[in-house]
Amino acid sequence: MAAAETQPPPLPASSPWSQNPKPTTPTVNRPPHISLQPSTKKGPSRSKKLFWRFRAVFRSFPIISPSCKIPVSLHGNRIGDGHLHGGTRMTGTLFGCRKARVNLVIQESPICLPMLVLELGIPTGKLLQDMGMGLVRIALECEKKPGEKTKIVDEPIWALYCNGKKSGYGVRREPTGDDLSVMQVLHAASMGAGVIPNETELPDGDLMYMRAQFERVVGSRDSETYYMMNPDGNNGPELSVFFVRV
Repeated sequence: MAAAETQPPPLPASSPWSQNPKPTTPTVNRPPHISLQPSTKKGPSRSKKLFWRFRAVFRSFPIISPSCKIPVSLHGNRIGDGHLHGGTRMTGTLFGCRKARVNLVIQESPICLPMLVLELGIPTGKLLQDMGMGLVRIALECEKKPGEKTKIVDEPIWALYCNGKKSGYGVRREPTGDDLSVMQVLHAASMGAGVIPNETELPDGDLMYMRAQFERVVGSRDSETYYMMNPDGNNGPELSVFFVRV
């Protein structure tokens, strides 16, 4: 018999996420045929790389001032246009069992295979609840090595800080069959939050998710940031993930 479905931690009534009903989807226990497509975007042009390097010093400002919730555009863009930082638009999904570590998956679009899969040392339920209460900033730090040529997001492990507090580690890994099944289940959803139905009761609680648009901004070879954008475009990002070599 299917376990009774419960709701994720309550979000404030004013939060745009609370207005997105969870989609009707099959259970993850019976994964559908995986039809996700490879990413098609090419790497950044030389001119963009030079521009990002020129702006690298500015990219560290959000880390220095974690309490700042007012997004500042370096391009004169308005907040309402939904493109705050002039970065590349991506699809990001946070998911995991309520009491288990949360996973962050970055895709070019909801129908593409994951470009990045991270397992973070924070319980899924706690992170989503904290995001419902206010801005969350995650910093992932790794050691800078002389002559480093590895892309920062290709590093295997980082020290993890959540709102300035050490919270274990973040680990990059290859997508598993379960990861791909979750992405397939959510392939028709561009944003939203809820609980994915499951046929059996899971020991770590319900399988929760939150999906949104992210902007990827490359500051330099040693810094990269993913900003989660609010769907109504009226506030700053509820979640920012910073990758930094120090």
